[in-house]
Amino acid sequence: MSKTAFQAPVSKVAEAIQPFRVMKILGEAKALEAQGKNIIHMEIGEPDFPSLDCVHQAAFEAMQQGLTHYTPTLGLPALREKLTDFYQRFYHAEVDTNRIFITPGSSSALQLVLTAILNPGDKVLMTDPAYPCNRQFVNLLYGELVTVPVDHHSNYQLTLKKLKQHWQEGIKLVMVASPANPTGTVIEQSELVAMAQFLAENNAYLLVDEIYQGLVYDRPAESILAQTGLPENVIVINSFSKFFGMTGWRLGWCVAPQKLMPILDRLGQNLFLAAPTPAQYGALRVLDDDALEELEQRRQIFEKRRNVLFNAMQQAGFKLKTLPQGAFYLYWDVSEWTDDSEAFAAELLHQTGVALTPGTDFGDHQAKQHLRLAYTTDEALLLQAVDKIAHFIQTR
Repeated sequence: MSKTAFQAPVSKVAEAIQPFRVMKILGEAKALEAQGKNIIHMEIGEPDFPSLDCVHQAAFEAMQQGLTHYTPTLGLPALREKLTDFYQRFYHAEVDTNRIFITPGSSSALQLVLTAILNPGDKVLMTDPAYPCNRQFVNLLYGELVTVPVDHHSNYQLTLKKLKQHWQEGIKLVMVASPANPTGTVIEQSELVAMAQFLAENNAYLLVDEIYQGLVYDRPAESILAQTGLPENVIVINSFSKFFGMTGWRLGWCVAPQKLMPILDRLGQNLFLAAPTPAQYGALRVLDDDALEELEQRRQIFEKRRNVLFNAMQQAGFKLKTLPQGAFYLYWDVSEWTDDSEAFAAELLHQTGVALTPGTDFGDHQAKQHLRLAYTTDEALLLQAVDKIAHFIQTR
C-alpha cells in the first residue's frame, strides 16, 4: 500500500525569509579547507581572538558553585547593575538599571523590541545597505519596510535630511547602526539626537544598534545614551559579541524606555525565559577594569589592521570611498570589474582562497557592485589577500 505524500505547507512568511549569504560563503570556504585548500577568512563578522581567559574562569567557577539555574528573565541583577556602572565609566552615561534587559544575543533583543512595538502593517525605516537580519525580523512580524538608499556621500548612513525626505505616515520605528555593518561608518551624536527628536514629534521610536561601539578608531567610543535632551523614544541594543569578544556565548542586552520594560519582560518569559546563566557570569567578569584593558589592546590591533588593509588596498589601485571609523569592515565598490558581486566572490574564493561577502547580503542598493572585507585575521594574511585579489583582477 503506497503512502500518501505529506503536503502541508509551511508558513508563507517563513518561506519568504532570505538566506544569510555570508554563511553560505563560510560553508563553501570550510569545504575547500577540508579539501586542503588554504583559505583567508575575511567573510565572517566575528573577532578572530578567543574570548578572554578571565571569562572562561568566571563561567567555570560559577558552574563549580552550582550557579547554573535560571536567572530572572531580565537578567542576573548583578550584571544589570554592572552594566549601569559600565555606561557611567565608559560612556559617561546615566542609565537606570531597571531599563536594562539581558538577552540571548542582541538578535533576541531586536526580536523582543520589534515584537513589543510593531503591529502588522506598521512601517519600519532603515538604510540600504544594512545588517540583513533586520529586514527579516520586520518581515516575520508582518511589518512593512521603508528602505533609504545610502552611499558614500552620506557616509553610508541615515541623516536627518534623508529621514525627512523619506518620511511616510505609518512609520513606527527607525533603525540605525553606529558603527554600521557592512560599512564600519558612524553617525555623529548630534545627528542621532536630532533624528530622535524628530521621531518623538512624530510618535515613532529610534532604535540604535551599538553592538560595534567600543570598536571605534580615531575618536572616543560614544553612546547616544550619554546625550542630554534625549527624548524617551530611544532604544539601544548592544552585545557581548564584538567588542567584548564573546560571540559563541550568545549574550546581548537592550536599554529601553521604562514603559516598555514590563512588556519586554513578559515577552522574554514566553520566548526564551532567560539568557544563558554561565554566559552571564562570564560577562560579569568581562566588565572588570583589567578585562577592559585587555579588550582595549585588541581594539588597537583592529585599528592597526584597518590601517594596514586600507592602505594596501589603496596602494594596489583599489580606491575605497570611505575610511571606516569603527567595527572591522571595509565596504568596497567593485563596479569597475563586475556587476555581479556574488559571482565575483564565488570566483575569487575558488581561484584564490580569499573569502569575502557580497553586498547582496545587505540590501539592494548598489549591492551587486560591492563586497565586504572583514579584517578579522592577522596583518600578514590581510596583505596576502590584497595581493591575491590584485592578481585575480589582473588575470581574469
